[in-house]
Amino acid sequence: MKAAARTPRRPRKGTNPAQKDPVGVYCRVRPLSRAEQECCIEVINGTTVQIHPPEGYRVFRNGEYRETQYSFKEVFGTLVAQRELFDVVAKPLVEDLIRGKNGLLFTYGVTGSGKTHTMTGSPGDGGLLPRCLAMIFNSIGPFQAKRFVFKLDDRNGVDVQSEVEALLERQRREALPTPKTPAGKRQLDPEFADMIAVQDRCRAEEVDEDNVYGVFVSYIEIYNNYIYDLLEEAPCDSIKPKWNNCNTPVRNGDFVPPQSKILREDQNHNMYVTGCTEVEVKSTEEAFEVFWRGQKKRRIANTQLNRESSRSHSVFIIKLAQAPLDADGDNVLQDKEQITLSQLSLVDLAGSERTNRTKAEGNRLREAGNINQSLMTLRTCIEVLRENQLYGTNKMVPYRDSKLTHLFKNYFDGEGKVRMIVCVNPKAEDYEESLQVMRFAEMTQEVEVARPQDRPLCGLTPGRRLRNQAFREELSRKLELRGGPVGAGPEEPSAAELFFQSFPPLPSCELLDINDDQTLPKLIEALEQRHKMRQMLAEEFAKNVLAFKTMLQEFDSNVASKENYIQGKLAEKEKTITGQRTELERLEKKIKTLEYKIEILEKTATIYEEEKRNLQQELESKSQKLQRQASDKRRLEARLQGMVAETSLKWEKECERRVAAKQLEMQNKLWVKDEKLKQLKAIVTEPRAERPERPSREREREKPLPRSMSPSPAPSAPVAPLRARRSRSAGERWVDHRPPSHVPTETLLQPRVPRAITVDAPSERALARCDRYLLTHQELASDGEIQTKLIKGDVFKTRGGGQAVQFTDIETLKQESPTGRKRRSSPPDPDPAGEAADSEWTDVETRCSVAVEMRAGSALGPGFQHHAQPKRRKP
Repeated sequence: MKAAARTPRRPRKGTNPAQKDPVGVYCRVRPLSRAEQECCIEVINGTTVQIHPPEGYRVFRNGEYRETQYSFKEVFGTLVAQRELFDVVAKPLVEDLIRGKNGLLFTYGVTGSGKTHTMTGSPGDGGLLPRCLAMIFNSIGPFQAKRFVFKLDDRNGVDVQSEVEALLERQRREALPTPKTPAGKRQLDPEFADMIAVQDRCRAEEVDEDNVYGVFVSYIEIYNNYIYDLLEEAPCDSIKPKWNNCNTPVRNGDFVPPQSKILREDQNHNMYVTGCTEVEVKSTEEAFEVFWRGQKKRRIANTQLNRESSRSHSVFIIKLAQAPLDADGDNVLQDKEQITLSQLSLVDLAGSERTNRTKAEGNRLREAGNINQSLMTLRTCIEVLRENQLYGTNKMVPYRDSKLTHLFKNYFDGEGKVRMIVCVNPKAEDYEESLQVMRFAEMTQEVEVARPQDRPLCGLTPGRRLRNQAFREELSRKLELRGGPVGAGPEEPSAAELFFQSFPPLPSCELLDINDDQTLPKLIEALEQRHKMRQMLAEEFAKNVLAFKTMLQEFDSNVASKENYIQGKLAEKEKTITGQRTELERLEKKIKTLEYKIEILEKTATIYEEEKRNLQQELESKSQKLQRQASDKRRLEARLQGMVAETSLKWEKECERRVAAKQLEMQNKLWVKDEKLKQLKAIVTEPRAERPERPSREREREKPLPRSMSPSPAPSAPVAPLRARRSRSAGERWVDHRPPSHVPTETLLQPRVPRAITVDAPSERALARCDRYLLTHQELASDGEIQTKLIKGDVFKTRGGGQAVQFTDIETLKQESPTGRKRRSSPPDPDPAGEAADSEWTDVETRCSVAVEMRAGSALGPGFQHHAQPKRRKP
């Protein structure tokens, strides 16, 4: 008969909050590799360490030196031995394992901080793992069940077999073509023989002697977020892959790469690895040999920071199956409700590292990325658990983001004891990484885990094993006294021989004398005594036989009645078992159906989550695109508004300029007509008798030319508002604006402007540095000569931050040919000048205006316009 064991169940939601314990976090400081190295971590006391930045990383605030202290459950300095660390951290976990409770112990820290040394140890100084194995077998050694009495199934449970089934299983295993060496004749590997040679025989104080125990070990690693079995046997005649210079395997058709394993959840919500090799071990040496065989397959590599850096997370799982003995204390109780399976997981996490320090590339870079990602997921899960417990929130813990956190989900959500050893390297180069490790460790202490419940009592009388052993010893002693075969060797005399030796010896039967009449009578007497004794023994034997037959008959009747009673009970039990098996098969089918549905739902949820992430990313990208389009639209609207305003202002000025130019042209035409009419009037009104004397060319040359007057601007021109002029205490500075089309004239009088900046086109920078503005403008006069006008103005600042010019005066330089006809540019008397002012002159701003203004915030840059008088045509 087989019975499946139960693993510890996860507590219900109504668990008392007082039945929770915080995660035990311990700190271990490794010694410096060189005495001259700078140290940045100092042990203050048994529970506190202080970390301070080294010389190159020191942080000063308000002139003070910044130091940080972190508290743990206990701190182990550089001189603490492995034995002391084991007694404080791992020994309580082993005691709970023997009591049927789960436990988790893992080491955490940066690369090169001593995690693997703490877990495995070194020759002559074993770590936590070999000491845990030694304590387990020292405690349960005399109470172990025979091999294959306990048999693990593929659903994270255990079956118990009878002695006969176990014997058949052993014979079948021994008949295999590759039998293994018995444990008693096993030769230890010298590589690890010193690690398990522990002198102190540590054992648990409370071990239930009425139970039988079986130990199973498994060893897995999590590499690049995939789970691999380190105890899986390689295929026969497998050829290992060859590695090239780039540290990558060369393809080989004969090499079969290991297959990754899958995580599943059993009926009690405990996570386990399907298809993982679980080996039953009977001694510390055998268990550590299995561990060492898997350790050789673990992935390690040489980096800049560690010569043997672990590239994967390793998990060594110890499962302890225990079942009580029956009422006689002889065989294992075949009751599945009384079988318990507990496990202890010893985890050696890979160290977090920075690629800029390790100079990793290729596979090493990928491994480092996966290691850091899994450790980051572990940190995120701890943060969410802490937030849910402290603030009462119900956020989802992302266990499934990493195989590492998914494997140990039941420890944090269920029950069990969790211990973490933070390993730190005090050297200054690891300051920043050690600071992050300290912060994570201090935060982990605030997470609470449900306290494991005690195992229920089986209800049988304690001390069954001791009574059975005492009964066997007494039975052996009785049989030895009665001459039984128990304990008798092949050369010892039988009971009949001993009985005949107790008879009186026969007298001598040798007749030496014919007259001897004493020898025969003595012999006859001795024989008669023996005959009488034989008859007495025969009668006593007959009586004993009769009594024994009576007892056998009574015993047979009792046995028959008991057999009938037992047969009835067995029939009832068989019916019950048949019904339970039917129900079990139905439940197993239901479980498989539900597992299939759960798997489909998980895949659907994964697809939906992926679609959700893609849609969120698409939504974010589109929202960002819309925001960019809106901002571009706003900028375009502002630019268009500026362009519309600038264009409208430009066209307004252009219209004004054209109107002014047209008015000036019409005034010039009127002036020409008035001149012609005046000449005609003079000719008509002149007396015919008196003909005017035509002056000679010399007189015309000697006659001084009338100087043209600069009349004031027309009163109808708009007057610019007065503005504050710049201070001229330091002297005026001019902007001399000469257009590129300026034609140099060979005149004696040339304009000379002191302290001037000569430009081809006015700019804001030039106007900002000057106080006055001068525009040199050339045009053809009415007589065809070049006329140069110097238009002067003052420079002002505008409210928009630009510059503006207000014209104040015009100076005219003009050449006249002495042989050409002379025309007056101004009337001979003052009255006509006043009458013809509207026809000859316009305001200065209408005939020539220049304005330069920069608008604040405009994207079009500074703009300027130049308005000038149109050229006059000859009449």
